[in-house]
Amino acid sequence: MLNKYARAFFTRVLTPFAALLIRLGVSPDAVTLIGTGGVMAGALVFYPQGEFFWGTVVITLFVFSDLVDGNMARQLGRSSRWGAFLDSTLDRVADAAIFGGLALWYAGRGDSLTLCAVTIFCLASGQVVSYTKARGESIGLPVNVNGLVERAERLVISLVACGFAGLHKFGVPGIQYLLPVALWIVAVGSLVTLVQRVVTVRREAAEADAVAAATEGREDGAA
Repeated sequence: MLNKYARAFFTRVLTPFAALLIRLGVSPDAVTLIGTGGVMAGALVFYPQGEFFWGTVVITLFVFSDLVDGNMARQLGRSSRWGAFLDSTLDRVADAAIFGGLALWYAGRGDSLTLCAVTIFCLASGQVVSYTKARGESIGLPVNVNGLVERAERLVISLVACGFAGLHKFGVPGIQYLLPVALWIVAVGSLVTLVQRVVTVRREAAEADAVAAATEGREDGAA
């Protein structure tokens, strides 16, 4: 849902900014790299210290680069396999930094090995969810499934919860408990999404193998 509607909305909003960067001579790859660096800095500098509000502000400012670089490439007519590869690879790096920063907090001053483990599971399952789609497509399958919690949902749920949890330092009582709840939701949702993709790939692989076997049988009969 977020990929379909929110991405389209923000793409329209950010198009003038993308055009400005093009006029200034900035390349889409540079925007991708700067955006990832900003997300990593926000996550790994602020989150381990428990500064969830300001860390989320920094991350949010840079996370929109994921839309800006693609918009720039389309305006330039330069969409390429390299750009898609770089963007996808650095998305995984940014995701790892966000959940890694939270895991460092819970392993240290956050003092909760349970939530540290849940956060690490969110990190690992998110990477595996992405891998299942990429691997399925690499063997010629469409992986035609909309998972329950994909990357956009993982980011929105986690970052919104982090931002609100950070308001605890501004005197908002009880708001800090929103982040643990969100992490459990992301963990369970990611697990469900992983199962959805594995089941889909298994079904599509069986169908493809059946079609291939039938085609081979017809060719052998014709021969």
